[in-house]
Amino acid sequence: MALSRRSPAGLRPHGRLPGARSFVGFLIAVVALMGYFFSRSTNPITGQSQHVALSVDQEIALGLQSAPEMARQFGGELPDPAAQDLVDRVGRRLLERGFEGATLPYPFEFHLLADDKVVNAFALPGGQIFITSALFSRLETEGQLAGVLGHEIGHVVERHSAQHMAKARLTQGLVGAIAVGASDAENPSAGLTAAMIAQAVGSVINMKYGRDDELESDEWGVKLMARAGYDPRAQVRVMEILSEAGGGAGAPEFLSTHPDPGNRIERIRSLIGAMFPAGVPPELQP
Repeated sequence: MALSRRSPAGLRPHGRLPGARSFVGFLIAVVALMGYFFSRSTNPITGQSQHVALSVDQEIALGLQSAPEMARQFGGELPDPAAQDLVDRVGRRLLERGFEGATLPYPFEFHLLADDKVVNAFALPGGQIFITSALFSRLETEGQLAGVLGHEIGHVVERHSAQHMAKARLTQGLVGAIAVGASDAENPSAGLTAAMIAQAVGSVINMKYGRDDELESDEWGVKLMARAGYDPRAQVRVMEILSEAGGGAGAPEFLSTHPDPGNRIERIRSLIGAMFPAGVPPELQP
């Protein structure tokens, strides 16, 4: 008569130890959290303490290295010296007057891209700022161009890219921790499902911060425009142009990295009213 072989109580055969996996997952989560919370740095322009993944020098290096590839994806630089000169001149005016003579750590450069289909403007870390000809050609005044560039300057000085990289690193670490802790050899899909849920939640959290970044940059745009002698109400028209370019439709604001232009318009008007309670001075350039 053969004797049955039973595993010791509390243990699964083949060395599957859920407790060990949970502990490893816990350690991964702790390392991710510590890495995030110890990545604090003082913003050299705003003086605020932020969680960032890069030093200022690293931001500059990354921006310079990435700029050629970014330009290539949008058709390269537009071969229009007069238009590029206008972009450079408005950008310099915002920097020279908007920061009231302060020395900025970023070597800002402004690029007018040849893409005539994609209506967009964006900034790389370290001061590389881009605007497509599709957006540039839709702008009606120099003040509107100042609004676009001022907004992108805001992304750079607030170090939004470095902040998002730190958040993404934290999210990836936590998702990995959940996947390890929830894994089960008898049900391989369990850890994957848990990781997918955690990733979805992390994505929504990071998108929320992205919308906050856009509003923060809108505030910089209004402030820099006014300091440089431009009428900040031109920023309202920029939002209308963006809305018209999108056909008035798009993803719901809650799941979008950019707030709805209509909501941003109200926010911009509120900022202008707070800045000029007696009304916008008539001498400001539209």
